[in-house]
Amino acid sequence: MGNYKLSKSSFLKGLQCEKQLYLYKHHYDWQDPVSESQQAIFDRGTNVGLLARDLFPNGIDVSPESYRKFYEASLNTTQQIEDGAEILYEPSFIYNEVLVALDILVKENGEWKAFEVKSSTSVKDVIVLDASIQYYVIKNVGIDLKDISIVYLNNQYIRQGELNLEELFIKQSVLDQVLEHQNFIEEKIERFKDLIKEKNIPDIDIGPHCDDPYTCSFHGHCWEHIPEYSIFNISRLKADQKFDLYKQGIINIEDLPEDYNLSDSQRMQVDSHNRNERIIDKPAIRDFLSSLSYPLYFMDFETFMPAVPLYDDSRPYQQIPFQYSLHYQEDHHRELEHFEFLGEPHNDPRILFIENLLRDTEGDGNILVYNQVFETKMLKEIARDFPQYANDIEERLLRIKDLMIPFQKKYYYVPEMRGSYSLKYVLPAIVPNNNYEGMPISDGEEAMRAFESLIYENETKVIEKTRNYLLKYCKMDTLAMVEIFKNLSKI
Repeated sequence: MGNYKLSKSSFLKGLQCEKQLYLYKHHYDWQDPVSESQQAIFDRGTNVGLLARDLFPNGIDVSPESYRKFYEASLNTTQQIEDGAEILYEPSFIYNEVLVALDILVKENGEWKAFEVKSSTSVKDVIVLDASIQYYVIKNVGIDLKDISIVYLNNQYIRQGELNLEELFIKQSVLDQVLEHQNFIEEKIERFKDLIKEKNIPDIDIGPHCDDPYTCSFHGHCWEHIPEYSIFNISRLKADQKFDLYKQGIINIEDLPEDYNLSDSQRMQVDSHNRNERIIDKPAIRDFLSSLSYPLYFMDFETFMPAVPLYDDSRPYQQIPFQYSLHYQEDHHRELEHFEFLGEPHNDPRILFIENLLRDTEGDGNILVYNQVFETKMLKEIARDFPQYANDIEERLLRIKDLMIPFQKKYYYVPEMRGSYSLKYVLPAIVPNNNYEGMPISDGEEAMRAFESLIYENETKVIEKTRNYLLKYCKMDTLAMVEIFKNLSKI
């Protein structure tokens, strides 16, 4: 078998961008640090892969002891096959100086079949290319593969009781597409092996490929000449327009030609930045505020999306609300009151979530949220899955108003918002020195990961600390809404 110069992952990097492959092989330490959100995606893929092994029980795990031991793992794989093994987990193969590691290799009725497990809910082009390089190597080392399939999550599966793996996972053969790619794969392997021998970094500029199909691991290095705020931050400007401007040497927003075709909203963003100008439409803000009636409830939800459904009546990647914060004000003279709920991940939090929420929002008055689409969707899904609450939920839906509207419709816009009407940009823009900096949990993705981490956490102190951070973060969201409302009222 010999050693290897390319792996499946480095080959796919080269398909995305040859510069990425070269940097990966020669300047590995220039990569961006792996973010917590990226690591969560990697961990999710690992966990789904381990679960899928139960579709083919009693296999032999031949995964390497470490990422430096793949050559030894490939020798072990060969030995296990020679010894008559029929189900292998993480078998490794090397051919033509290319290493691949398959998730599951199975011998059924004397025929070898390959299975690659993905935590996705569909088979995308990059997944077929992933399977194609694996087929190329495995077939050429002498394994007579009769089929190669992608095993992925069925997002129509609804859990009832114990997990039904045959229904949770879909096994889809991609053999026909893989066979069509074999000449392409071989050509690219030779190209990439020549590429990594070259002395100079490929002269490839930034472009849409930097984030297609994944964000490049050298994004920070290649984009270091782009300022923090640039034409790439113009809201809803299409990617091809941004890169067309970039190729013309236009990077800074202030260099954008005055006659460049922009929407009214985009023009407002650009002009506000260039002139350092605030846009405040007081009559429109007044009309919005006059549409609200006390008492007011400032409400925010947090959700998480487990890849494998944890609870009955839930699907893969379904958003599960686990927490809310609610600030309540009977009228503008009264003190704020605060109500909150945080579920336990080991039990379906949705029943207690909705029962507490319905109790805390009982009565008259508007329920203010920031981004009505999200909270409305969550409530409608609970009504669908638990119809006993549908009537009460419908009453709450009729009372919801969206505090995002004045910012989304640009009744209020300042340069600091940078074209965004997200709460994280609006709060410091409208209430200076009030932001999420320094908070252990400071956005929804972090909250999602933190709650899911509690499923696997046994240390009481860590659990208490994490729950406390979650409560503080969600409370900050609704307190931010209160402060924004107050400032709009003053304006």
